[in-house]
Amino acid sequence: MFMISSGFLEFNGAVPVYNHACDSNPHNVSLISLPVIRKGFDSDVRLFRRGICSMRDFRLSVVCATPQVSIMDHITPVSDLNSDDSMRPSIETALILIRHGESMWNEKNLFTGSVDVPLTRRGVEEAIEAGKRISNLPIDYVYTSALIRSQMTAVLALIQHRCKKVPIIIHNCNKQAEAWSQIYSDEARKQSFPVIRAWQLNERMYGELQGLNKQEIAKRYGEEQVHEWRRSYEIPPPEGESLQMCSQRAVGYFKEHIEPHLQSGKHVMVAAHANTLRSIIMYLEKLTSRQVIGLEVSTGVPLLYIYKEGTFMKRGSPVGSSEAGVYALTRARIFYLSIILCLDLLNLALYRQKLDEMSC
Repeated sequence: MFMISSGFLEFNGAVPVYNHACDSNPHNVSLISLPVIRKGFDSDVRLFRRGICSMRDFRLSVVCATPQVSIMDHITPVSDLNSDDSMRPSIETALILIRHGESMWNEKNLFTGSVDVPLTRRGVEEAIEAGKRISNLPIDYVYTSALIRSQMTAVLALIQHRCKKVPIIIHNCNKQAEAWSQIYSDEARKQSFPVIRAWQLNERMYGELQGLNKQEIAKRYGEEQVHEWRRSYEIPPPEGESLQMCSQRAVGYFKEHIEPHLQSGKHVMVAAHANTLRSIIMYLEKLTSRQVIGLEVSTGVPLLYIYKEGTFMKRGSPVGSSEAGVYALTRARIFYLSIILCLDLLNLALYRQKLDEMSC
């Protein structure tokens, strides 16, 4: 099954084949789900024309969304759900985490921390590639840190998205900034990604190490000591933050501002930093302080989680735009799989016809 959830299946386009012999409950039988190429805007096509072969009990339906359609169009809004919990369908939402692309101090092997440093050319390319990897995933809200490298990464990734929405940086630091940045067109608001900046998602402050070369510091203090400063949970660098201190603000903000969106059925992307994302992942995956020591977050590689019924399910990293896999399929691969499906259905029809002849 080429899907990450029923909602994502419809978002990317699929071929569910239903047995309509059971009209009392046609959703009971789902034989095949397979991504296909969308042509035009038809949402229901017949594979076999009358007279070619007999398909009395089967119909091929193509469910495929345009890039502007959100996965939420296929999920019942929370406000419309029946008050009886047993009758409520489960809601699945997407959480995308991206560490910023390579910064100019990453390139120089310097401790960056809270210093506001932009991306390198390679970092820009990493952000663009990250955007291609998530271009088919639904996004309603975007959160970044207050640092330029995470904001650059978010914007460069978002402009690759197939829905073609415009990333809009939200200025809400004071009432005047909020008033002056108001959007008065409902249509423009619908066609935008709200990008919300939060200092709580900033990289942890490395104190007296900021701006110093990592290799030189390792020679001065020893590799074991530097590793302890960088990867331990409770030990901070001189005059800096420990991961535990960083986690308190980052996870606290996540719980208060981001998780409620996921619970209400919205999809969220977070572009942040190695240590704030390590903190959030520690919370999502319920890692211990010992387990988080070995956790590494690569620059520019998106991580996907599915939120469902209070649980975060890790789905790894969406594949690149030119690779075939669970999250993206090339046109050639889609065409090949579609042909295989057509042949299988044709064989099924011929087999059933032969059975009918034998029974007579």
